[in-house]
Amino acid sequence: MNRLDRFFEISARGSSVAAELRGGLVTFIAMAYIIVLNPIILSGVDDVEGNRLDFAQVSATTSLAAGVMTILFGLIARLPFAFAAGLGINSFLASTVVGSLTWSEAMGLVVINGLIIVLLSTTGLRRLIFDAVPLQLKLAITAGIGLFILFIGLVDAGFIGSTGLPSPPVGLGTGGSGSISTVPTVVFVFTLLLTGVLVARRVRAGILIGLIVGTLVAVTIEAIWHLGSATEKPGGWSLSVPELQGSPFALPDLSLIGDFSAGSFSRIGALAATILLFTLVFTNFFDAMGTFTGLAREAGLADEQGTFPRLRSALVVEGAGAVVGGASSASSNTVFIESGAGIEEGARTGLANMVTGTLFLAAMFIHPLASIVPTEVAAAALVIVGAMMVSHLRHIDIAEFSVALPVVLTVATMPFSYSIANGIGVGFIAWVVVRSAAGKAREVSPLLWIVSAGFVLYFARDWIESLIGS
Repeated sequence: MNRLDRFFEISARGSSVAAELRGGLVTFIAMAYIIVLNPIILSGVDDVEGNRLDFAQVSATTSLAAGVMTILFGLIARLPFAFAAGLGINSFLASTVVGSLTWSEAMGLVVINGLIIVLLSTTGLRRLIFDAVPLQLKLAITAGIGLFILFIGLVDAGFIGSTGLPSPPVGLGTGGSGSISTVPTVVFVFTLLLTGVLVARRVRAGILIGLIVGTLVAVTIEAIWHLGSATEKPGGWSLSVPELQGSPFALPDLSLIGDFSAGSFSRIGALAATILLFTLVFTNFFDAMGTFTGLAREAGLADEQGTFPRLRSALVVEGAGAVVGGASSASSNTVFIESGAGIEEGARTGLANMVTGTLFLAAMFIHPLASIVPTEVAAAALVIVGAMMVSHLRHIDIAEFSVALPVVLTVATMPFSYSIANGIGVGFIAWVVVRSAAGKAREVSPLLWIVSAGFVLYFARDWIESLIGS
């Protein structure tokens, strides 16, 4: 136990083995939806040759990649940040990339993207960019991520939904109807309020207790009313139905491991493939940087400038996550903002990752049992954690408008555009332009100007591609 304590610095960070185990469990519960959601996204679209990925195979490799990367990160970086398939990149692959490539070629681009990020991390360039970001923007990124995951939780629970209208684009309830009309959303509200009361009263394991009670209530309701899935019955559960059907055990099919190729450059040409690769690198690079910043500050591990222990190792391993995710056809694996749930439960070291990663590996064999927690219950934890992270805004002095505007744009763009990278990009551009115009040009790092110029190209990539194509 002493060696374990020294290796993970448990006592040094004011934690305990019990807190780490509890935090690791909560993080897994908050992230377990990815085992179902990632294969839904990746297996639901035909590639350019009309082929689809198999749902069960993607689910198995999703669990495997998440487990391996989470444990690896915990051992090397020794931080409580769990990994899984990034939702931004898997959606980009399904909605855009495989329209012109095969799934094997698309995953090959993900692998190349990861190798580039590893190279940038090992050379120190990624660290230089991280250090060039001013403290105000780092705090804004933390708060923006909090608002983002709070919004994700509200949407996943059906508490907020799209109206399908130009204005307002979203509204209360499923379909923006203006009222809460489904039982699963009521379960979300119950779990949210219960967890909020427990956390407000500083009850130890408050988030975990809320998740467990919410799941038990959901299982009971499903056993009585048989709501089923929302894809089959209106008013049903959005992703995971809280019931156990058949055996809780299943052997994983790992046939997708190694099914990737570099054929994208020959199929669509070097220029088109490079533009897709540029988008992957930018999204992966800055999504992770923002998430690292937010989680480290939430865990109390960041210094005054937002830097945290073993930063360089963390950035290298995160890049390796894209390589592992692409090589296993699980899509790029990156640090997950849902790790904040475990951090709020007490996780401060990589020991929590050992728990989360082991549970992901076990989920390959007990997938039916792992998916019993409905999304509506897990969403309550996201809202709680999001609210905690938004509170970091109190540390920013926004008396100067040249600070206030970039900060507000960063925080607002993340949830409204459903992208951490977009929020960072808008904030960077606003910061260098407005601060310089306000006579603070000497305070703006030249590297921040270069990155902002890159974001301008990133935001204009569709227009540039159409110009080149014409």
